[in-house]
Formats: sequence, structure tokens, C-alpha cells
Amino acid sequence: MARIAGVDLPRDKRVEIGLTYIYGIGLSRSQEILTKTGVNPDTRVKDLSDAEVASLRESIEKDYQIEGDLRRWEAMNIKRLIDIGSYRGRRHRMGLPVRGQRTRTNARTRRGRRSTVAGKKKAPGKK
Repeated sequence: MARIAGVDLPRDKRVEIGLTYIYGIGLSRSQEILTKTGVNPDTRVKDLSDAEVASLRESIEKDYQIEGDLRRWEAMNIKRLIDIGSYRGRRHRMGLPVRGQRTRTNARTRRGRRSTVAGKKKAPGKK
């Protein structure tokens, strides 16, 4: 099993797809890494030699910010926006969409499921 950047790559997938399981590496970046290291993208992860795994690991760790460092960097950027009180920071703090999407309808991913309150009956009072 190939382990790169603390992530176990799935054994039966092609290397091109397997690398995308690492946070910060998508398909285009995966293809770029494979051409740089000279590894065939059609080989399966289980068929990689130790030398190929080592060259992939070295190339990724040297040239790209991935996994924990990338998550920390993104969290610091969001925290900076919140601290300076920018519009985007306030939207992050309130848990609302940040990039101008509408919130009257949709936006369920950021706002969560809401329950309806309209038409609530008043409880009868005691006499």
C-alpha cells in the first residue's frame, strides 16, 4: 500500500485518481505531478515500485502545500477575515454564504435545515 503525506492511497485505483485522495491535490495537479516524476498515470497504485512511490512522495512534499499545512493555512486566512471584521469574515462568523449567493431560498448547506414557525396556534389559557 502506498502511503504519501500520511494518506493511504486506494490500492485498486489508477495512480492519477489515487493521488486525488490527498487533500490539496486534484486531477490536474495529479497529472502535473505524474508528468514531472515520469510515472505512468495508467498504472494501479498496487503495481507501483518503491522507487516510483519515493519519487512521488519527494515531489509532492517538496513542491506543494498539502494536508495539515494547507488546512491550517486556510483556517488562518478565514480567522484573519473574521478578526478584521470584513464582510466576508462576518458571513463566515454567522455561517452564511460568503460569495454573494442568495439566502431567501436555498443556502441549506451553510444555514442548515430550518423548521417553519408560521401558523402556530396559541395555547388556550386557564380560567
